[in-house]
Amino acid sequence: MTSTRNPFLYAVAAIVLSGVAFYYGTGLHPVWWLAWVAPIPVLLAAPLLSRKAAFAMAFLAWFAGTTNQWHFFRGALQVPVIIILLFSVLPALVFAIDILAYRGFLRSGFVWRAALIFPSIWVLCEFITARLSIHSTFGNISYTQMNFLPVLQIASVTGIWGISFCLFLFASTVSVVLGGYGTKRERFWLGSVVAVALLLVLCFGVWRLRVNPPTVQAVKIGLVASDLPKNLITQEPADTMRLLQEYAAQAQSLAAQGARAIVIPEKIAVVRDSELRQADPLLQSTADRSGVVVIVGVVHIAPDAKWNEARIYSPNSPVQVYEKHHMLPPFESPLKPGTTLSEWTEPSGVWGVTICKDMDFPEMGRDYGKDGAGLLLVPAWDFVGDGWLHGRMAILRGVESGFSIARAPKQGVLTATDNRGRVLAEQVTGLQPFVSLLADVPVHNVRTIYARFGDWFAWLNVGLFLVLMGGRWLNRWLTIPTDR
Repeated sequence: MTSTRNPFLYAVAAIVLSGVAFYYGTGLHPVWWLAWVAPIPVLLAAPLLSRKAAFAMAFLAWFAGTTNQWHFFRGALQVPVIIILLFSVLPALVFAIDILAYRGFLRSGFVWRAALIFPSIWVLCEFITARLSIHSTFGNISYTQMNFLPVLQIASVTGIWGISFCLFLFASTVSVVLGGYGTKRERFWLGSVVAVALLLVLCFGVWRLRVNPPTVQAVKIGLVASDLPKNLITQEPADTMRLLQEYAAQAQSLAAQGARAIVIPEKIAVVRDSELRQADPLLQSTADRSGVVVIVGVVHIAPDAKWNEARIYSPNSPVQVYEKHHMLPPFESPLKPGTTLSEWTEPSGVWGVTICKDMDFPEMGRDYGKDGAGLLLVPAWDFVGDGWLHGRMAILRGVESGFSIARAPKQGVLTATDNRGRVLAEQVTGLQPFVSLLADVPVHNVRTIYARFGDWFAWLNVGLFLVLMGGRWLNRWLTIPTDR
């Protein structure tokens, strides 16, 4: 560069543009299209800067974007500041390292490798995070695309990893082409091949959304929740029975309107063994009289353990119990995780139950999908601010593994969706003492590639990363480095 000031101006502009795009394109209420373009300013500026400057620029841009959730983490979840900073710093470091890898390939003249290394490193790190983190896929950039249904359908083939790969491959390819790197022939073929690949992804999505499935039976599902402070979670037996009676009355009302199943939120009450002798007959009689399945979330305290349970009352049948597998620390740390699925066959097909955070884990969805579940009923408890995002995270499990979902949270959004991720009906809770929703939900299992083969695409990215970086390291070992 002829001016020592120009690189600094490029870096500042990239931090501002990418930081703003990440701020609004990710988080609790993302603008989906911004996630596609957010990395581009940083990618364009990185080759023009020194390694240290490029690293700092990328780190600050991503870090600025993560501040969109600080108020939620600090206010609603009361997460310590040091943990919030950690949640921001670690992905910012990964993003900065990813930018350096892209920059290194580009400055060495490897435009194809530069375009591919950027998405492969990001998917690799998301995959490792999902495997190691107690929060699994929470924070995955793919959830920014929940309103972009055509691209969402690729999850039925690749899982969530295909969406992330498409986002970052688009950004890196556009940056290579706009930056004028490599020969015109290289840029032409890179742009053309990636454009065709992304177009195929979108065409597959449009086709999958338009294809007419075989005739399936739709079942009317009722969802009901109360966000009144006194109804969030009761502790005393008398208060618990009062709340259960009120929910039973709501269930009867929904059954009278045609509901075949009623889903009541997670952890509405703390119940001990002695209290179940009153609670179970009340809810079982509701199911028997109304001829509906009633699912209620409670904290069950026994002498030797505590569980977060969904108790399932089917007409004239023994009570079934599903125990939540994945706990939210520190709130649920004392609770014992479950280990088994709960599923049964209705005239309409196979139904299953999970609870709230379990739907953050793609493995849970795959297990139900492989078992042929056509409908998952999900009691949940959100934190108001994350109601939209956490509900949409659950929806993606249905796209990945081929089933409809009816989810009933407190302090969130009652939602019914099909196996394409289409929202059939939704209603924000908290507007009145009890909020309810009725929706006709198709019960139909679609056998997806992802449900059958799992994280094959993520492992493919692991291999791609090793090939690209292995070649890079071998080239550096055999030649004198020219990068600075």
